[in-house]
This record gives sequence, structure tokens and C-alpha cells, in this order.
Amino acid sequence: MKIGNRTIGGKNPCFIIAELSANHNGDLKVAIETIRAAKKTGADAIKLQTYTPDTLTINCDNEHFKIEGGTLWDGKTLYELYGEAYTPWEWHKQLFDVAEEEGLICFSSPFDFTAVDFLEELNVPAYKIASFEIQDIPLIEYAASKGKPIIMSTGIADEADIQLAVDTCRKVGNNDIILLKCTSSYPAPLELANLKTIPDIKERFGVEVGFSDHTYGSLAPTVARTLGATVIEKHFILDKSIGGPDADFSLDVEEFTRLVNKVRDTERLLGQVSYEISEKVKSNRKFARSLFIVEDVKKGDILTKENVRSIRPGYGMHPKHYKEILGKTFSKNIERGTPLEDSFLNLTE
Repeated sequence: MKIGNRTIGGKNPCFIIAELSANHNGDLKVAIETIRAAKKTGADAIKLQTYTPDTLTINCDNEHFKIEGGTLWDGKTLYELYGEAYTPWEWHKQLFDVAEEEGLICFSSPFDFTAVDFLEELNVPAYKIASFEIQDIPLIEYAASKGKPIIMSTGIADEADIQLAVDTCRKVGNNDIILLKCTSSYPAPLELANLKTIPDIKERFGVEVGFSDHTYGSLAPTVARTLGATVIEKHFILDKSIGGPDADFSLDVEEFTRLVNKVRDTERLLGQVSYEISEKVKSNRKFARSLFIVEDVKKGDILTKENVRSIRPGYGMHPKHYKEILGKTFSKNIERGTPLEDSFLNLTE
């Protein structure tokens, strides 16, 4: 599967997405600077969110629409929060252009049919379905019908929800599906991450799998990569001092750069299944054990445990031959400290 010019999965490097979200804080200049900064961190992509308060909810302040429950946004109505957080649609074209200039892949999360139609006009290379939309089957079906890769966060989904979302994509002929393990808590505590689910998702649903992270720091994405995540998504902010709804659990430039470097180092560490010995390691085999003559011996002497030992360095015969050569006789006089060679022995005796 390809997103833009990047192939996802297999032996390819992890696809790292910087989530802009609300971290422009309502300022187009900040949004542009954030995209340029994302490129410097080593991110592969920048992701937007395409909605307005009216495409997500209604302007109502009764108890159903008030945010409560210990979140960062308690006391606000949904309409108020989304009014603060949304990315104006008139910015999108310019933000996509800036991303292209920087060599970043740019795509977005649509939250209704009109957003999908709008993003189609911008020729997005993929669609991201947010955690809280994974139950919006009509939206998933409509986005998947456009034939672009579909990335879906699973933060509020149980197994049946995930299966239904995957089946919905496949029903319209779209098999380019990436599921992101996600914990829809902002910020997310480490003990709720359950990263062992990552390989299970891949096996259970037969899709590419990644991780959408809301924990603090970069430990969780690094561990996720070791468990097979081929996509990492993390909120990115130019500077936390600008504030905003998502600033608390976003990474700034220095932190995101550290995340990218840790993931890339992890990929180097993981490497591939191999029993080959590198040339550098081969050169160090001289420090391994081998059979050495440890006492002066004369022609005709018997090879014993006293005059031949398995010691470092590795210039002599392989120690696997030790038992079979015990009792053989030497064919010449040899000084202590000489690597044992088969030519030194009367092997036909």
C-alpha cells in the first residue's frame, strides 16, 4: 500500500505522522510554521482535521453537550471546543501547498460527507478516520469508496466495532486499511496503552497496524515500533507556550525530533532475521576460543589435557575437535603458545 510516495509496511521505514490538530491556535502563520517545523523533525507526513463546529455537533448547552469527566476541556460545550480547535477550510489549500514544498505528505481526517468532498478536490492521498468516528459507518463507507488508503484509530472501538469498520471498507472494494491502536484518553496513562494488542490487530484483522499516541513523551511510540507498528501518529506543536486544546499532550519540535530519532534507531536495532555474521564481527572472531599448545611438546608426544587447551585467542583449531584429537601424537616439536593445526598431529594413528 502506498500513501503518496511512501510504501507502508513490510521492510519499509515506519510512516511517522505529525498531527497538527488544533495546535495552530487559530493562527494561519502558526499553522504554516508548524508544517515547516514538522519537516525538520524528520516526520514523513502532516495531518489536518477537516470539520467545523456545525459539521460535528450543534450549538446547544444542555447537559448532553457539556464536557465533563476529568478531561482537559471540562466545562466547555462541544460546540465551544470545536469552535476553538477547528482548522478553517479556507486554509487547507495553502497548508497542502506548504507541505508539498517541504516534501511532506499531507492528508486529513474528514468528519462528514462534505469534508470528504472538499478533500477530494484537494486530491488527498489518504483518509484518516478519528477514534470517535469509527462507529460512523456511513462516513467510513463514503471515504473508503474514494479508493484511497483508509487509516482508522480504534480508541473507543471494541472488537466488533473494528470488524464492522474493516468490513465496511472491504465491502466497497477498499483493502488498503491501516488500523491504529489508540487509547482515547487525553493524555493517556501508560497502563492503558496495552501495546501488546498491536501484533494481535494485524493477525486478527489482516491489515497494516500502527499506533496513535496520546501518552506523554516518546516511549510508547518507540515500544510500538518494536511490536510491529508501521505507522506512528503523534500530536505536534510548534511551541507549547502558545497553548490550545491539545498542547498538553503534544510534542514540541525538540521532543518530536527525539521521537523520530528513537523510532529510526529502533528500526536499525530490529534489523531483520539473520544468522549471518558481519565482516566486522568476523574480524573479532580472533578473540574467540580455539585450541592452543600450552606446553612445549616434542615429536611423538601424546596430546593431553595438560598440553592442549581451549583458550583465547581464536587462531587455532576449532574446539569442537578437542575430544577426537586427545591421545593423538605430535608430528613435530612445537613451542608453547602455538595455535594447534591438524598438520601438527599424526591423525592416521
